[in-house]
Amino acid sequence: MRRIEVHGSGGVRLAAWEFAEPPKAVGGRAEGEPSGRRPGGVLLLHGLLGRAAHWADTARWLSPRYRTIALDQRGHGRSDKPVGGPYAREAYVADAEAAVEQLGLAPVTLIGHAMGALTAWQLAARRPDLVRALVICDMRASALGAATQREWSEWLRSWPVPFATLADVRRWFGEDDPTLERPAPARGDFYAEVMSERADGWRPLFFRRQMLLAREAYAHDAHWEELAQVECPSLVVRGLDGALGRAEAQEMVRVLPRGRYAEVPDAGHLIHYDQPAGWRRVAEPFLEAAVPA
Repeated sequence: MRRIEVHGSGGVRLAAWEFAEPPKAVGGRAEGEPSGRRPGGVLLLHGLLGRAAHWADTARWLSPRYRTIALDQRGHGRSDKPVGGPYAREAYVADAEAAVEQLGLAPVTLIGHAMGALTAWQLAARRPDLVRALVICDMRASALGAATQREWSEWLRSWPVPFATLADVRRWFGEDDPTLERPAPARGDFYAEVMSERADGWRPLFFRRQMLLAREAYAHDAHWEELAQVECPSLVVRGLDGALGRAEAQEMVRVLPRGRYAEVPDAGHLIHYDQPAGWRRVAEPFLEAAVPA
């Protein structure tokens, strides 16, 4: 895995991670790629509060077949966190577009989780020439609502930051978080990956105020119209206990011109992270059909 830097909208520095070297060139084209076709690649987009490293398991089975890159989106991970933003939808979509073009990934396969999935389908709607296929992982097309924004603000304020140890991080998010209905060890691991050690303990790699701004940008609006503009083959994946309900997911598939549906049993919102085998079982066959390696 190697780190790459790209420049997003407004010159924001974005950290990207390539999980394998690009396919070896043979006669001016990638080995195994039909003559006259560009190899393209896969861009993985994490959700709100996430980071590129959350895609590591997915990248392990993708990278032998496709050039696979995960992006730390603005405000997250090792990318810039501009004090004045912007953290609007337009900025996130423009950042992803810049990454695709600067890294030569087109025609790209976009795989996004939650907010990253919204960024992916907005880019696919805006630039169909850049996108070959799309995977939407547990993201709603309907508005989330103002009430959920207030709930998120209260939840973020409830974090007992700084955490003394990573074990404390895992325990709080996996067992002690008051929003949990039952223990979720994978969730604890997920949040441990977005913490950084400071002099006083472990703190998030992001600023919580900026995360609320990023969520504000999509919480109040529905995105059905952009979904209907996506031309490429698309897969909508939901966890049975995730944020995306079955009825809405199936309606999203109906709205997508070339949509397909899949669900992962025993999975919550963090499908690709807490149920990696189930996630692979539904995502890999779709990619093999839509994007032959």
